[in-house]
Amino acid sequence: MTAVRQSGRPGAASPQIPMLVRTRKGLSAARAALRGPVVLVPTMGALHDGHRSPLRLAREIAGADGSVLVSIFVNPLQFGPAEDFDRYPRSLDADMALCAEEGVSAVFHPDRAQMYPAEPQVTVDPGPVGQLLEGRSRPGFFAGVLTVVLKLFQLTRPDAAVFGAKDAQQLALIRQMVTDFEIGIGIEAAPLYRDPDGLAASSRNAYLSAAERKSALALPQALAAAAARAGQGQDPAAALAAARAVLAAAATASPPVSLDYLALVDPVAFTEIGPEHRGPALLLIAAKVGTTRLIDNTALQFGGFARDEPAGNQRPAGQPAAGQPAAGQPAVGQPAAGQPAVGQPAVDQPAAHQAGPR
Repeated sequence: MTAVRQSGRPGAASPQIPMLVRTRKGLSAARAALRGPVVLVPTMGALHDGHRSPLRLAREIAGADGSVLVSIFVNPLQFGPAEDFDRYPRSLDADMALCAEEGVSAVFHPDRAQMYPAEPQVTVDPGPVGQLLEGRSRPGFFAGVLTVVLKLFQLTRPDAAVFGAKDAQQLALIRQMVTDFEIGIGIEAAPLYRDPDGLAASSRNAYLSAAERKSALALPQALAAAAARAGQGQDPAAALAAARAVLAAAATASPPVSLDYLALVDPVAFTEIGPEHRGPALLLIAAKVGTTRLIDNTALQFGGFARDEPAGNQRPAGQPAAGQPAAGQPAVGQPAAGQPAVGQPAVDQPAAHQAGPR
């Protein structure tokens, strides 16, 4: 364990490098030294400007006296055999520098042997929602995600954890797992961050050539077209048709956008909504440009007023609301809620392109 004083806060003239711990033993010692509340931000590293959104929300929740703990682990359980585990970017020095800028107190960066001393014989079943959309396209993905997140919760013992709203289905499943297993950790959603050209920030954006990135802008453009129809009071069918028209044109571009799915769903059940739906919904896209698979989403509202929670930020019964602690947990600060409009950066995010993959 590299022991240094607790890191500085964002905006400090000379931010201090967080503690870096690589082993379970080191993590145990570091965790004992962290002031509460402790807020965990799980990542796979290759941090970019999009990660500043969850890091800043975590810092806000932790408050002046609390601590932000970041995990960096490229989890093999969530990669399929034909996916990009081996080439997924690893950039620890740059990650540590970004964490220092955002006031992170400690970084847990285990290797596979530390996370999985033996091959897991029991994994977390994501249930029916985990078989839809991403779960259908990437078999085993959500079981791998939920298993590593549960292990991280057990190892780091946070008071709260922050996840990005871009991975909306993943966020919903993590919330459901926390509720069903009575884990007692508050789960918060950080607003989706977009680069200045509108593309949702992702570590995998670094794989895109200039031409591929230009084609990939069809994803936020499709979401914006649907949002415009919904904003005009048109129904879900019209919103979907507008998005499909943009993606149909992108399929003939050079290079083309190959659509995996476009789905307008209930933000809790992730089942597709019908043309008579009124209330919040999520529009989700997954597509490939070249060999790079991208996802994006936006919250829409059809008729009437939204529920108590913003669309895309719905939570299962029993899950504490934003900024509220789980039962028996210390109080935390009130975070920002909701997502920015499609094509707009998150509030207080730098207008700069990311450094490289999600």
